[in-house]
Amino acid sequence: MQIRRNLWVMLSAEVELGTVLILLVLVALPIGAVAFAMGAGNALKQIGKGDFAIEQEMPQRGGSGAAPAVSAAVREEEIRQMVEARSYRRVARGEEALDVDAEVDKLLKPSGGSGTLGHDEDLRDEVRQLVVARNERRRRQGKKALDVEKEIERQLSELENLGQ
Repeated sequence: MQIRRNLWVMLSAEVELGTVLILLVLVALPIGAVAFAMGAGNALKQIGKGDFAIEQEMPQRGGSGAAPAVSAAVREEEIRQMVEARSYRRVARGEEALDVDAEVDKLLKPSGGSGTLGHDEDLRDEVRQLVVARNERRRRQGKKALDVEKEIERQLSELENLGQ
């Protein structure tokens, strides 16, 4: 008995605190990791679920990304509302009220010919410079030069239709 007690005391005295910590980590850490993986795996799948979760499909982006077409009557009514609101604001500031019908007619009147961008002379000059430069490149490449005025009108009409 005495030998066993002395052996136990000797072994327990030899084991230091660092060794105990290392053994504890090597034994307890894998057990804790397995327990966490088994318990938390389902918990991660439950995130965003429950009574207060919003379970609806998000709208998918279409290829065009454009807004749906609006009928002419709806468009005219919305324009009229905006013009009326502008008129009310002017009256509130003490300015003269707008003629709503005349403003709506002016806004709805189709633009003839080159459109609104065609009236901007600075833009026309810039597009003209680009067309002239393109013609010079085409001549150097041995290609036929473009008609400057027709190309200006084509590019301005493309710019106007960009958002549609």
